[in-house]
Amino acid sequence: MFSGVLTHHGLVGEHRRHENGGTLLEVIAPAAIAEGVAHGDSVAIDGACLTVVTFDDQMMRFEVVPETVTRTTLGALTSGTRVNLELSLRLGDRLGGHLVYAHVDTTIRLLDRVVEGQGYRLTFERPAPYATAILEKGYVALDGVSLTVASIASDTFTVAVIPETAALTTLGIKPIGARVNLELDPIARYTTASVAQYLTTRTV
Repeated sequence: MFSGVLTHHGLVGEHRRHENGGTLLEVIAPAAIAEGVAHGDSVAIDGACLTVVTFDDQMMRFEVVPETVTRTTLGALTSGTRVNLELSLRLGDRLGGHLVYAHVDTTIRLLDRVVEGQGYRLTFERPAPYATAILEKGYVALDGVSLTVASIASDTFTVAVIPETAALTTLGIKPIGARVNLELDPIARYTTASVAQYLTTRTV
């Protein structure tokens, strides 16, 4: 479990594709490792939950299975790319964002970035299969960053990013057209799925 409030980032080191469609991903992140990392720990990389298979004081390695490669942006990472990184929550930690499972639903494109006040307003795709779970003033996680939906339209939504978030995460440097990992708010996901299931099975 994660909060979507990021205090760390990493750099992609080795990234090797396996013949079976998965990849070996190495992330260099000494500051995060110094906080305490163990074999088998869950770590969110750009919002995708991965398991530490080996590590030292400089880097962590992860085996990324084909399902994760297909559903996220991790398969397109290249050596030297900066990534968002969050260690899993401990009991008693402050929950400054919202509950994030780091189970990515899909990827979406960044469509626009405009300066707004001290920060930015970012516009993203609002794909039809997930639209009912992306609600104004609801939550989403974008590349692992917990954000409040500022506004919605039929096929887009916007978020407001403060300078601190832009500086600490990759959202401040994503180019227009780049894809990001989207995780729906878990409460919205389960509610919309339950309602949809009810509507398809109820009898008149």
